[in-house]
Amino acid sequence: MTISLRHSPLRDLHDKVTAGERISEDEALRLFESKDLNGIGAIADVVRRRKAGGRASYILNRYINYSNYCILSCQFCAFARKKRDADGFQLTIEQMVQKAREALRLGITELHIVGGLHPSLPFSYYLEMLRSLKQVDPALQLKCFTAIETLHLAWLAKKTVAETLAELKAAGLDSLTGGGAEIFRAEVRSQIAKGKESAEEYLDVHRTWHRMGGRSTCTMLYGHVESLGDRVDHLRQLRALQDETHGFTGFIPLAYQPDNNRIPVQTAPTGFDSLRTIAISRIYLDNFDHITAYWVGLGLKLAQVALSYGADDLHGTIIEEHIFHMAGAAAPQLQTEAAMLKAIREAGRVPVQRNTFYEPLKIWDGPGRSEPASEQPASPVLEQNLASA
Repeated sequence: MTISLRHSPLRDLHDKVTAGERISEDEALRLFESKDLNGIGAIADVVRRRKAGGRASYILNRYINYSNYCILSCQFCAFARKKRDADGFQLTIEQMVQKAREALRLGITELHIVGGLHPSLPFSYYLEMLRSLKQVDPALQLKCFTAIETLHLAWLAKKTVAETLAELKAAGLDSLTGGGAEIFRAEVRSQIAKGKESAEEYLDVHRTWHRMGGRSTCTMLYGHVESLGDRVDHLRQLRALQDETHGFTGFIPLAYQPDNNRIPVQTAPTGFDSLRTIAISRIYLDNFDHITAYWVGLGLKLAQVALSYGADDLHGTIIEEHIFHMAGAAAPQLQTEAAMLKAIREAGRVPVQRNTFYEPLKIWDGPGRSEPASEQPASPVLEQNLASA
């Protein structure tokens, strides 16, 4: 992004970021209050280029939601069901193994697994799930469980969080997911997710995992009842934990989806709001290597634009996503690898297939090229009808 900020009121922040200096919470709020979206994007692009150069990444992955039965009743959630609900579901481990086998034939490298806080499944179910999926292919990376799920599993196991995570890791857990962060401010959290874990508990689960040598992502749900100051406070707490542990691989801002829940918000965040949130996250989270534009909530076209506003990753092929779609997301439930490559190249970036930890598996040639830069054959593209997957 080549935009001159010579006469912009944001020039001082551009110069500060260019010099590698950290911006403050007040300066982050100033960016959120600015209407100069392109100026904010230009500053974010300084950081993006420093971190990622000309590359943008994606992952070949599959989502599996093992159940939507949940003991919580978060106001914003359109996914959770009670046992009395006709549209609740629970997968057997055999069904999950079959989904994993089908997805492996399509070239995926990661399973992303989350679910509700199930009222009756024992802790042994989760351990067997991990062991069984690892037996399908030991190289398959298992990114599983949110912080609140981890706390629920610790309660089931009657163990500490550290002891629970150690057992999950021994069974095959490779990475924690970043979901469930929502907004950390307690007053907002009580309005949208009453009864869920506190910000301190969320952060402590990730802190504990990081101290064990584990890595994880983190998120922020934006565009509902929170203020701009609440967003800055949320980012502040993530940046502080990253300073402490350096365990986060990437940050994923999540655009709120307003359908089928009890939050009095009628519309999803605008494109303007999403782009400025991604850009400011890139500027403020200077100790994070990667910012992901989550195409499920944004749509692939806006996620592509976000590659010029600080993002350097488009997330994954996903194949089957329930949580955002049950809340009204209009994007498809999967993207093909070909679509990801096309979006990245059109944005002027070099596509990189990555693994769970944002490490490159394959670096493709630049815009307009169809052959992989490596000697390995291209991963199988997800072009076929995946309705049965």
